[in-house]
Amino acid sequence: MVSSPRAKAQRSRLTLLGLAAAVAVLVAVGVAVTATRDGAAEGDQKLATNASSGTGPVTSAANAPTGFAGAAVDVFGRRVEIPNNPAGQPLAQDSGQQRRSADPDWLTAAPTGTRGEGGWQRVYGVSVPFSTSDGPARIENGLALGYSRTPQGAILAGAQIMYRANARPADRVLRERQMVLTPDELTTYQRRLAAGGVPEQLPESATKWLVAADAFQIESFTPEQASMRIATRAQAGEGGGNRWVATRLAVVWAEGDWRLKSVPGPDGRAQTETITTLTGWTPW
Repeated sequence: MVSSPRAKAQRSRLTLLGLAAAVAVLVAVGVAVTATRDGAAEGDQKLATNASSGTGPVTSAANAPTGFAGAAVDVFGRRVEIPNNPAGQPLAQDSGQQRRSADPDWLTAAPTGTRGEGGWQRVYGVSVPFSTSDGPARIENGLALGYSRTPQGAILAGAQIMYRANARPADRVLRERQMVLTPDELTTYQRRLAAGGVPEQLPESATKWLVAADAFQIESFTPEQASMRIATRAQAGEGGGNRWVATRLAVVWAEGDWRLKSVPGPDGRAQTETITTLTGWTPW
């Protein structure tokens, strides 16, 4: 049976989004880069500390611009803020909004603030989440740092690091400070860097598909590590209906913050699957 041009176009868009999500973690360690070829806030603000208690001023690089230049819409027509600082704009933090381990929704609650202004920001071409409860609390050297030691801080860190690494594959600082690489991953990444096979920035034709995730699941959590999945919207298939690409992530707590580590499947690629319902998932 010959597919119609419209059906082919739909499959093409779904394939591109699925590819972007599937290679996100692997791009982060430099082993699948070529797959992606084809008003200002002023004054003192508060943040939650890495240990998920206390408050302090939001910090960023000296003289870095603050606030937002406006807003745009993603490929699905959803609003995303454009920060004046291309690395992002931390939101004022209130540690009192954080969940505690005794709370019944400890593993299922969403971070506070992601649905408000600045909750999703376009950073280096991709959409990443910012909360008013669990971080990121500051921007340093282009990195979003300072996540609470909670399930909500873990999922925020996982999404931020994965998408930023995907957008800027040659960012060595991010990999040194926010990722845990195996010796093989590090060797492969360094070899690709030396060969000039890792771009500084992915093109807009690829990053535009790394949109705000619709939902997440915390599969396991301890103060030392967490395993979770994020669900990113995909174009509807030929038969219609909603689809999402679910990508598994893992983070570990090291040197006062969460770091991303790869969780490849048996074939060495990121663990992803296409799902048709978000029942049992937590909306952002």
